[in-house]
Amino acid sequence: MREIKLLLRKDLLILLNNIKLILKNPLRLLPYVAIVGYFSFMYWLRLGKGEDSVQQMPEIDPNAIPEVNFAGQNIVGGVTILALALLIYQLFRATKKNVSFFKMADVNLLFTAPVKPENLLIYYMGRSILPSLGGAILFTFYGISQIADKFELSFGNLFFTILGLGFFLFMIQPIRFLVYTLHTRFGVMEYIKNGVIVLAILLSAMILIPGLMADKFWQGMFSWIGSPWFDFFPIVGWSRGIMSFWVHSNWILSSAFVVLYGLSYFVVLKLVIQFSGYYYEDVLEATKSNEEKLEKVRGKKEQSEANFSLNSKKKLALPDFGPGAKAFYWRNYIHASRQDFHPLFGVYSLILAGLGILFAILSLFDWFSHIVIYVYLIILILIYFLAGTGRANIGDLKKPFFYLVPASWSSKFWNMIKLDLVQILLFCTVLIVPTVFIAGLDWLVIPSFLIGILAFYLTGLGINLIPQIGLDEGWDRILIKPLMIGGILLFGLVPAGVASIIAFVISKQFVWALLTLSVGMTFIALILIHVTLDILKRLEFKEI
Repeated sequence: MREIKLLLRKDLLILLNNIKLILKNPLRLLPYVAIVGYFSFMYWLRLGKGEDSVQQMPEIDPNAIPEVNFAGQNIVGGVTILALALLIYQLFRATKKNVSFFKMADVNLLFTAPVKPENLLIYYMGRSILPSLGGAILFTFYGISQIADKFELSFGNLFFTILGLGFFLFMIQPIRFLVYTLHTRFGVMEYIKNGVIVLAILLSAMILIPGLMADKFWQGMFSWIGSPWFDFFPIVGWSRGIMSFWVHSNWILSSAFVVLYGLSYFVVLKLVIQFSGYYYEDVLEATKSNEEKLEKVRGKKEQSEANFSLNSKKKLALPDFGPGAKAFYWRNYIHASRQDFHPLFGVYSLILAGLGILFAILSLFDWFSHIVIYVYLIILILIYFLAGTGRANIGDLKKPFFYLVPASWSSKFWNMIKLDLVQILLFCTVLIVPTVFIAGLDWLVIPSFLIGILAFYLTGLGINLIPQIGLDEGWDRILIKPLMIGGILLFGLVPAGVASIIAFVISKQFVWALLTLSVGMTFIALILIHVTLDILKRLEFKEI
């Protein structure tokens, strides 16, 4: 117990030092103040709208046959499926790699100290609930700021929502550690892996079977997973049972699921302590890998070409693409050739395109409406927007040859992103053309989707790239980037979104809303690319 008290005192001193650093430079609080201000403004806005539009609840006839709320059932089922997919993915990852609760500083100092390994593991495993609760608090406050006009906000609703989400995010890590521990001790990895695959198949059957039994697939696909009895499913169901306090307001029921979480954590902890043994060597690789990922996020290290690679050992025989700025396109082409089985269209693109075509085929049999296809297209646009923000850490800008190549700045920049644009256009064409003709959608969806996804990608690229290359100090980038994102959202995405909503209300067709949104974001993307090129022309070689 004395060792755990010392570890707690150490963390409290670290927290106190961080608070002192913030007080020395209060500007570091600006991003947090902006987040709190945004949540408060959205909550006030939604709450005012809800008070102005109070409606009387319709009277319910006790003799009437209750109708199934398919919309609510599918929303609950869809969220549950996402949580189940995350759980299955994390369990499968546990069969590949161990999880670590430590940092390299702990490895270098605490692992060599005269401290019992069990006490270190107990303390750090329990401490890992803090970031999970922090993320749950942030997500919860963001959520209530969006739905404040539809649900009653109370302490109980907030408390159980934060607990349900926080326990779900927290419990995954000890379970992953236990899985790897059991493998290290007994060599049961193949059995665990087969169990995870069987669980995934059973959960998929729980969607397919009721969907096929219903008149329309979308009416029955979540009838089992979305039902109340699924609250007793471990981890995912327990969290849903805790968070459902918003609906039933039964604190005894939600508290019972909290107790189940506590008992399961106690059992997992006892098993880990019993079978972990001398676990230091098992967590060293995972700790070092986590540290390297953190350094890459901070920009201290460039990402390795082998990351996410499916074909890193492939022997390449590529033609010469030509001199000058084309060397950047050639470099990216080689990198893409090692990442996938083809540099322009690989396995990941094939899977995503196949899903869209599958949705179009299923819509012909009235399994679900075209709304599913539209939602899938919007999700892909958002994914490529995030991909654009992640592409901003371009290694070419950190190399001297970027400045020494005898070519114009626009040519260099174009060749840096040319392969990305070709891949996007090829993938989107293979996806959208068959989908439109199979499902019988308006042909204007094709150019609207192609323009929109390119515009969102370039917008995400510009948002992250401009502060990355235009500002010297890291804190300047952290402070300026939220302002840029806020300005683009306020003066770019919001007007384009409002115009697309107006177009949808007038026309009652998704295609005109998508076309309006795509045209609006195209102007934003062109402005950001123009600013990026202007900054590149004035840039000198330096570490960015």
